Amino acid sequence: MEKLTVTLGFLEFPPTHTGDGGNLSPPIRLANLKSPYLAVFALNPFEPGCSFCAWVAWDIPATHQIPAAFPQEHTITAPVQAKQGRNDYNEIGYRGPAPPTGETHRYIFKVYGLDALLDCPPGANKHAVIDAMKGHVLQFGQTEALCQR
Repeated sequence: MEKLTVTLGFLEFPPTHTGDGGNLSPPIRLANLKSPYLAVFALNPFEPGCSFCAWVAWDIPATHQIPAAFPQEHTITAPVQAKQGRNDYNEIGYRGPAPPTGETHRYIFKVYGLDALLDCPPGANKHAVIDAMKGHVLQFGQTEALCQR
């Protein structure tokens, strides 16, 4: 599997991308991209369970920057085409960090380069997307950012 370089452009979440601010998905920059499609997961290991999923999106056409502000809908056409699933908050789309006062949480953004669109319906959970990705992953990269109150 080839490495995909993933960056957010910040180390600590600006309010726009937190639960206290705009709750907008952040832009994600990619380098060394050689895959035609992408899937992205945002995980918060500080929530219950070590892979608490705060966002899952897939069938994103190759781009060197996944744009910010995905609408909270199953299937989107802007800012790019994509499908989104149900996060572990039981919501569709991205949910930004909102740790308790005095705590710092870390979000891990995992991006997969895929060779095909996934056979996975909009609104699926992370487990269904992971199952659909099997045999299709060409690249992988991750980055993280902190949020504190």
